[in-house]
Amino acid sequence: LQKELLKYKQEARNLQGIKDALQQRLAQQDASVLQLKQELLRANMDKEELHNQNVDLQRKVEERNRLLAEYKKELGQKDWHLQQHQTKLDEMLRQLSEASYQQVDLERELEHKEALLAHCMKREAEE
Repeated sequence: LQKELLKYKQEARNLQGIKDALQQRLAQQDASVLQLKQELLRANMDKEELHNQNVDLQRKVEERNRLLAEYKKELGQKDWHLQQHQTKLDEMLRQLSEASYQQVDLERELEHKEALLAHCMKREAEE
């Protein structure tokens, strides 16, 4: 019986050692799981923050694209107005040029008539 008792005591010590080792291993695994959970929580928080930043940046890009489209539209309208004014300016310059030629012609005609008048008056005075 004593031999058997010693055998069972030895077996109980072996089992207790195994149990202690398993409990230590379980405690290490629990610590690892806790650390992994903390890292996962941090990663999820970082992911959520990046998602929020991405949404904010997308909103800003859309706003800038909208403003860019408005500016392009305004620029197109201003270009159209500028072309209209340029056309009017070209027409006015053409009319001014024609008027200038007409003025030169009229001045020549006036000089010619003044010369004729002077000639006629000179002849009349001689007569």
